[in-house]
Amino acid sequence: MKQNYYLMKSGRLKREQNTIYFENEEGRIPLPVNNISSIFVMGELDINSKLLIFLSQNNIPMHFFNYYGYYSGTYYPREYLNSGFLIVKQVEHYTNNEKRMNIAREIISTASHNILKNLIHYQSNAKDVNEEIEKIRKESEEISGTNNIPQLMSVEGRIRETYYKTFNKILRTGFEFEKRVRRPPDNMINALISFGNSYMYATVLSEIYHTQLNPVLSYLHEPSERRFSLSLDISEIFKPVITDRVIFKLINNQMLKEDDFEQELNCCLLNDNGKKIFTKEYDEKLKTTIEHKELGRKVSYQTLIRLELYKLEKHLIGEKEYKGLKMWW
Repeated sequence: MKQNYYLMKSGRLKREQNTIYFENEEGRIPLPVNNISSIFVMGELDINSKLLIFLSQNNIPMHFFNYYGYYSGTYYPREYLNSGFLIVKQVEHYTNNEKRMNIAREIISTASHNILKNLIHYQSNAKDVNEEIEKIRKESEEISGTNNIPQLMSVEGRIRETYYKTFNKILRTGFEFEKRVRRPPDNMINALISFGNSYMYATVLSEIYHTQLNPVLSYLHEPSERRFSLSLDISEIFKPVITDRVIFKLINNQMLKEDDFEQELNCCLLNDNGKKIFTKEYDEKLKTTIEHKELGRKVSYQTLIRLELYKLEKHLIGEKEYKGLKMWW
């Protein structure tokens, strides 16, 4: 499967014949176009229309992140797998409250399951998270009884709040935090969560691009003019599976240290070295393979995202009821 390519430094990205080159004062590097799923841009980048046309011809989206590591936007090439029939079905499942709630509840139920899998793992490693596990289980029982999105999001919010309270028990000393703070993140953990969630959002968006789904039609989050809300939906499932596990590993294995962060006025963020360390581990996680219990073969974590989208497609066209990816490993 094609892979992501990360540009962590500033420079120029240009096309010469059928090759893309990244160049700066340190030199010139060719990018393997035939093996690229998407490009993540962290530094300042000079580009031109000739390059963008070439990216479109090769179906390569390019995601941009600002200085703080926040997702800024995507060059989203012309869609090459359009399906008017599927778009009609996406709209139908959004406008029908029962159909929409069935999908939205399954997303939150799956995310809750994956959160519990993380906590049960640490429970087996003598972390005192018993109380939080029981509380999340109890909250999860409320999901099936929700009748509208605000009710469901309220349940999801309480589950997340309880989950984040366990981080101080899971993570090594020196990386404590009190609550989730987003814009701007106020400490090292919030900085990692924000950075990781931005990567997750862009990764899911890349996978949506390679399906027939429309990224602005969503079910848990409201469609918006300023974001690809279906990516937010699917990210809920994979944040515990990928992003959170990357954060736990980086901190508990002392791969990230305080020197990899910088503190500004009321804001904490990863510095360049910290971003590089996180990116390397995140990408390795996406490439990691597991034995798929239904397919009977090994697939990467990135492939699991694509398979999740295919399952949603089948649900929308009435082929098979959507069941989210609940971790079994």
